[in-house]
Amino acid sequence: MTQQPYAQRRQQLLERLGDGVAVLATAPERLRNRDSHYPYRFDSYFWYLSGFPEPDAVIVLVGGREPRSLLFCREKNEERETWDGFRYGPEAAAKAFGFSEAHSIASLEQQLPELLANRGAVWHSLGHDAAADQRIANALNTIRQQSRSGTRAPGEIRDLRGVLDEMRLVKDEHEIASMRRAADIASAGHSGAMRACRPGMAEYELEAELGYEFRRRGADGHAYTPIVAGGANACILHYVENNKLLGGHSLVLIDAGCEVAGYASDITRTFPVNGRFSAEQREVYEIVLAAQDAAIAAVRPGASFADYHHAALRVLVQGLIDLKLISGSVDGAVDSEAYKPWYMHRTGHWLGLDVHDAGEYKTGTGDDDWVRLRPGMTLTVEPGLYFRPGGDVPGHLHGIGVRIEDDVLVTAAGCTVYTNAPKTVAEIEEVMRHD
Repeated sequence: MTQQPYAQRRQQLLERLGDGVAVLATAPERLRNRDSHYPYRFDSYFWYLSGFPEPDAVIVLVGGREPRSLLFCREKNEERETWDGFRYGPEAAAKAFGFSEAHSIASLEQQLPELLANRGAVWHSLGHDAAADQRIANALNTIRQQSRSGTRAPGEIRDLRGVLDEMRLVKDEHEIASMRRAADIASAGHSGAMRACRPGMAEYELEAELGYEFRRRGADGHAYTPIVAGGANACILHYVENNKLLGGHSLVLIDAGCEVAGYASDITRTFPVNGRFSAEQREVYEIVLAAQDAAIAAVRPGASFADYHHAALRVLVQGLIDLKLISGSVDGAVDSEAYKPWYMHRTGHWLGLDVHDAGEYKTGTGDDDWVRLRPGMTLTVEPGLYFRPGGDVPGHLHGIGVRIEDDVLVTAAGCTVYTNAPKTVAEIEEVMRHD
């Protein structure tokens, strides 16, 4: 267990608390049905500060002149470990995860009022979890009942997520290493799906290829429900049924990433089921690829989050003009949003512990208030074009949906693309050759 990055983040947060106290719980276990649980996944904020993988745990960080970092977790229990697996217990957890103290989770209700008493503020993710809200409320009420003895409750409740969102926007070396590994594994999964693809396969067969490759290479599993969308299904942005057969002359769009040590990758590739792009498919694909190239070139320190979207958008709009789907100038089509029937989403999002990661995109309401990019920020670049059958779309474009997505790290010199699955027409057709 690497303590250092988590301990450093706790220290950074403690420095922002003043004499306040931060309280943060991990995610609870969730029932899937009857007595079967969903696979457990910790709360991302909690993991960011602890690296502690078990449920039923709470972090308390006490600021001030003598800062303290406390972990409340489950006791050792040999009987439960026989059924459910290893538990650290407080003593081993404090040592393994670098906390100054660790206690039984059963003692939290009693200790929390003492930890909050006479402090200026309690930092808490208000509204995130009803049980956590009630825990804080109970502690504050207990303190207020002691007011006649001179004990006072914190005067403020502050949003802990706001400060953690800001911290999480810029990744440290430990996070970057995990994301690189997730990107490498996901890239291999997409390459494997291309090699395995044959006309007549079901979408879920390609989904299985992805899952196999992810787990075989050591990922924790999918970072989100994968999209494997053949033909016109690719024009449904959040298609996840993955249960149709793949037509021999259609494209298939796969949006899938894996998770490593809590960190996500997020890749989309679109390729011909039979291994060879038709003229129409190639034309649309090359437009989207050029848009992505333009967007990646616009990712650099000091640029706004919106700049790379606008770079991609101009290329896509020019492509739609060339396809004779819209008329007039690029500027006019951008201003009027004439492109919206075929490109309805933005070109990316933050990426990290969450696929759509924490962090604000704007600092105000104006057009110039988009967040400025800084080294260490990680984002996706994912332009697309989608031509659902019907409407004013020419018949030769019906059912063509293309999205190309990569994971990008902002660096001092510009940016680095983490993901490396085949992407050009030549690369895709070469890896799909079935000689």
